Amino acid sequence: MIEFACGIPHVLKGEYTQGAGPGIDVYSMRQPLGVVAGITPFNFPAMIPMWMFGVAIACGNAFILKPSERDPSVPVRLAELMQEAGLPDGILQVVQGDKEMVDAILDHPEIKAVSFVGSSDIAHYVYRRGVEAGKRVQAMGGAKNHGIVMPDADLDQVVNDLAGAAFGSAGERCMALPVVVPVGEKTAIALREKLLPAIAALRVGVSTDAQAHYGPVVTAAHKAKIESYIQMGVDEGAELVVDGRGFTLQGHEQGFFVGPTLFDRVTPQMRSYQEEIFGPVLQMVRADSFEEALRLPSEHQYGNGVAIFTRNGHAAREFAARVNVGMVGINVPIPVPVAYHTFGGWKRSAFGDTNQHGMEGVKFFTKVKTITQRWPDGGVGDAANAFVIPTMG
Repeated sequence: MIEFACGIPHVLKGEYTQGAGPGIDVYSMRQPLGVVAGITPFNFPAMIPMWMFGVAIACGNAFILKPSERDPSVPVRLAELMQEAGLPDGILQVVQGDKEMVDAILDHPEIKAVSFVGSSDIAHYVYRRGVEAGKRVQAMGGAKNHGIVMPDADLDQVVNDLAGAAFGSAGERCMALPVVVPVGEKTAIALREKLLPAIAALRVGVSTDAQAHYGPVVTAAHKAKIESYIQMGVDEGAELVVDGRGFTLQGHEQGFFVGPTLFDRVTPQMRSYQEEIFGPVLQMVRADSFEEALRLPSEHQYGNGVAIFTRNGHAAREFAARVNVGMVGINVPIPVPVAYHTFGGWKRSAFGDTNQHGMEGVKFFTKVKTITQRWPDGGVGDAANAFVIPTMG
């Protein structure tokens, strides 16, 4: 994203029309909004702030960053590095706090735009309050991303992808893949058989363990919440195949660890399926047909990302065109677009009309000014060449 922002002279180029009328040219330019802000989550304390402030500052804005109070130090270091790189004082400021600080940002009359990433309920709150205050707002929320596994998929590759996409980062990312949908009973049986040893091979550890596949979740409260969702799934009648509750790590017995968890025979009616768990929990929802598999992510309240695993080009093309989700992966488990494209979901995964980073980010942090110009042939004050606006008279 920072590399993309370094090419800002190219992406800020406006439009130009020569000869829009007799001797008249029309052109546009993008100009900064002024002071803008970003409110970022705990799970990516470097990447998501840079999604925002890189392009915002490159477009000429001053940026106020309010990071998560759960891990506030990384964004401060980013601001220090920007100063070391030569950014003038005051152009990137980091403010700490909780809801009181968020409300202060949303209500401040000099802050013209706010970009947010977090849970859907908070995203909706930020969007509504910010818009009511007359601001431009983009607010990215939660997700329940699905991975559709067609009968012709390479199951070894699917299992390898799921191990990282479902359990990597302890499942604490909005582009995780917590729901897998095998199409057909034969596919479901084969996929489950291959998943079990792959899950058993996952290593949970601390950040200094280079062999660990993922680490602890963010807080004790969030660990308890994840485990409550696991119990909810059991109570709702899903089959708990692998139970990650009660996991302990020697020497770190008080750590916030949750072992990898697998549910099978989950149904769309279950609350544990309908809501975002945000932990290392993979739910298998069996589908009898392509059409049923297509409906599951399309009808879910979230619409952030989705993936389909298949060797069939027609099925992949049909799925990508019809699925009601903002970002689609074809044999790609976490379809986060590269920086010069844009990031954004649909439905309760995003509030606002503009996606993050890429050209959508440039549009969000700028306003367009359009100029219509005509230069008279004669000298200044030459009445014979004066420009007259046409009228009906």
